[in-house]
Amino acid sequence: MTIGEQLSHVLPELFIAITSMVLLVIGVFIGDKRAREIGIAAVMVLILAQALTALGIENGQVILFDGAFTLDSYTRFAKIIVYIGAVFALLLSDKFMTREGLARFEYPILILLATLGMSIMVSATDLIALYMGIELQSLALYIMAAFNRDSRRSTEAGLKYFVLGALSSGVLLYGASLIYGFSGATSFAAIAEASGESNRVGLIFGLVFMISGLAFKISAAPFHMWTPDVYEGSPTPVTAFFAAAPKFAAMILFARLMVEAFGNVVADWRQVIILISILSMAIGAFSALRQTNIKRLMAYSSIGHMGYALMGIAANTQQGLTSVLIYMSIYMIMTIGIFACILAMRRPEGMAENLVDLNGLSRSQPGLAVMFTCLVLSLGGMPPFLGFFPKFFVFMAAVDAGLALLAIFGAIMSVISIFYYLSIVRNIWFRDPAPEFEPSMGLGVRLSAVIATLGITIGTIFLIAPLREMAGTAAAALF
Repeated sequence: MTIGEQLSHVLPELFIAITSMVLLVIGVFIGDKRAREIGIAAVMVLILAQALTALGIENGQVILFDGAFTLDSYTRFAKIIVYIGAVFALLLSDKFMTREGLARFEYPILILLATLGMSIMVSATDLIALYMGIELQSLALYIMAAFNRDSRRSTEAGLKYFVLGALSSGVLLYGASLIYGFSGATSFAAIAEASGESNRVGLIFGLVFMISGLAFKISAAPFHMWTPDVYEGSPTPVTAFFAAAPKFAAMILFARLMVEAFGNVVADWRQVIILISILSMAIGAFSALRQTNIKRLMAYSSIGHMGYALMGIAANTQQGLTSVLIYMSIYMIMTIGIFACILAMRRPEGMAENLVDLNGLSRSQPGLAVMFTCLVLSLGGMPPFLGFFPKFFVFMAAVDAGLALLAIFGAIMSVISIFYYLSIVRNIWFRDPAPEFEPSMGLGVRLSAVIATLGITIGTIFLIAPLREMAGTAAAALF
């Protein structure tokens, strides 16, 4: 395949990269006064990139650049979800950035660059491409965390994320170098062929380091220490972005690495994934019980949810991978909706982020109260909301793979986590009203909250069957 033919298969990535550079040059000349227009342009870029990805769908697998980059139904599914998450992140930030004095043209460009990194991540089938995608995404996210330069919390969040992120990248790179040293290859397919008895110990040693680095990217315990502080300190739309698309992309990459490169030695790494899953579910459930800041609570909730998703990877079956894709897709819908509701919590003195600020919301703003309640219950996995189904699917995948004890532990942790979700519902419906929030829901925030709420309620009837079918087709590409 010629270079031109290979480039024709990566048009979405090329389009995002070129338009990002063009928008950057335009922004330098027109300044921050037109930041909103650049944001709108960025949304259009992502929608067009999604259209290019969808139009490029074809049967089979296309391997590009000597095995470094692969296109199949798995990567196409992941890219479409990533682009959708990035679009909603931009919609959530529209009015907030203007109101907080953060409307700078660099922000939507950083989201585009982070999305480009995620797009490379989900298509990477080579250790070098994997690292390039992760670093391109991470460098943009470090800047976004500290985007509010006048806020001590934001700059502290950015610094913590950068230092710990650099450490995790070093651990990841060290693991990759060990794997290369013992296998003599960087492509996932070649590593799988080289994973024989003679070099098994060295490969597993390197894999442990790689798992540690990737666990940091998805904020799985015990590599979760950055998450609460970064979630709390970052501007709320940035936190929403962190919790949605990057987590999805990192989990997709994690699953592909384990299945394609190390599927032959599953018995050696399954126990590590199970341990990380158990720790994430337990730390997420118990630590969230003590939180009073809703963004920190969402951070620990996210840690717990990553533990549930890892159950599907531990299963190492097509059913397990299908459950991971469904879980992360629905988790992103719920997360965007929750943060849209959090963005509506504003008073004249600033954003309201504490749980007590939700007291009596049902009497002051009944519409927001209903949306918040539905989304919180769905996030907790309560039937009949959409959030019940992904947990059911990962539990079933774990049981079918002989991991019944892990599924039982997950069910127990899920019951414990319901307590702090119900505490939010209690504040909304059964407490005396706190001071009312000022009208602050811009069109993007309102649209995101409504779409997410409809998706996890009425959409349950229409979404779950086609999503399961698409996820099953995507997962089949790896088996």
